[in-house]
Amino acid sequence: MAWLLVTVAGLFETGFAVSLALSDGFTRLWPTIGFCVFALASFGLLTLSLKKLDVGPAYAVWTGIGASGTAIYGMAFLGDVVSTLKIVSIALVIVGTVGLQFSGSAGERGARPPQL
Repeated sequence: MAWLLVTVAGLFETGFAVSLALSDGFTRLWPTIGFCVFALASFGLLTLSLKKLDVGPAYAVWTGIGASGTAIYGMAFLGDVVSTLKIVSIALVIVGTVGLQFSGSAGERGARPPQL
């Protein structure tokens, strides 16, 4: 369940990055509102997932999904330049993200660190 939260949080990260670009420096109302909603949802879900997951792999997966999703969305819908190197690089980020999710080091936590 925690990895599902990270995945959805990564998709919301894509939403907030795209909304940020469309907000034109926070001068357009609806993209700015979209940015706020997507950012709160993304950070909120990531925060919930960190109750069960190690921070390093979870954060890497979250940013990998967000970065890949944003780049793909930009190429598909915002007129970003498409190149073979960009597509190969996105594929490598996705492969690395999937690898982190399935690696033994990216599993759910065992012992919790002491509370401060």
